[in-house]
Amino acid sequence: MQSPTPWLPEQSDSTVVSAVSIRADIDAGLSAELAAVVSGARRRAHRDGDRHIDTAHLLHSLLESDSEVRAAFDGGPQVARVLGYLVQRSIGYGLRWQGMVEDSGAVPVVSTPAVPGWSPSAVTVMESTVERARRRGERQAGGLDLLTELASDPASRAVEVLERAGVDARALTGRIAEASYGV
Repeated sequence: MQSPTPWLPEQSDSTVVSAVSIRADIDAGLSAELAAVVSGARRRAHRDGDRHIDTAHLLHSLLESDSEVRAAFDGGPQVARVLGYLVQRSIGYGLRWQGMVEDSGAVPVVSTPAVPGWSPSAVTVMESTVERARRRGERQAGGLDLLTELASDPASRAVEVLERAGVDARALTGRIAEASYGV
C-alpha cells in the first residue's frame, strides 16, 4: 500500500521566487545569518508538506542555527524541550496544522496570502523583526530580533510551541530585553 504523497508547492518561476523571497523591503533588512534561517524555514515547510512557512518553521530553523538565540533561553534543557517538540511536529505531531493558514488575529485572514508561500503571521513577524532592528539603529535584523518578535505574538504557532515546551514567552522576551539585546 502506498502512502499518500504530501502536497508540495508548484515550482513555477513565480512560486520559486516568492518562496525564497519575502518582500524586497524585508529581504534587504535581514542579516546573512537571518536570511539563512528563512531559507531553512522554507526548506522545512517544503519537506513537511506544508503550504506556508509559519512562525513555528521560523522558530525551528532559528534555534538550529543561532547559538546566541539558544543562549537567550533559560538553560540547555529548555532549548532541548523546544527542539524536541518541534521535531515531533515535523514528523507528524503537528498534522492538525497542515492545510491551515496560520493567523494570529493581528491581520485579517484572506484566502490568498499577501506573500505566496508565507502565512500572514510569519510575514507580520518578519516585518516587525526588521522594524525592531531599525528602531535600534541597525540596518539589518539578527536572530535575537526574530526570536523576540516570534515570542511576542501570543496567538502564533511559535508561542504555542514555546508554551507547550514549558517556555514562558513573556519571560523569554524579558530576558532578551534585560540583557540589552534590543529595544
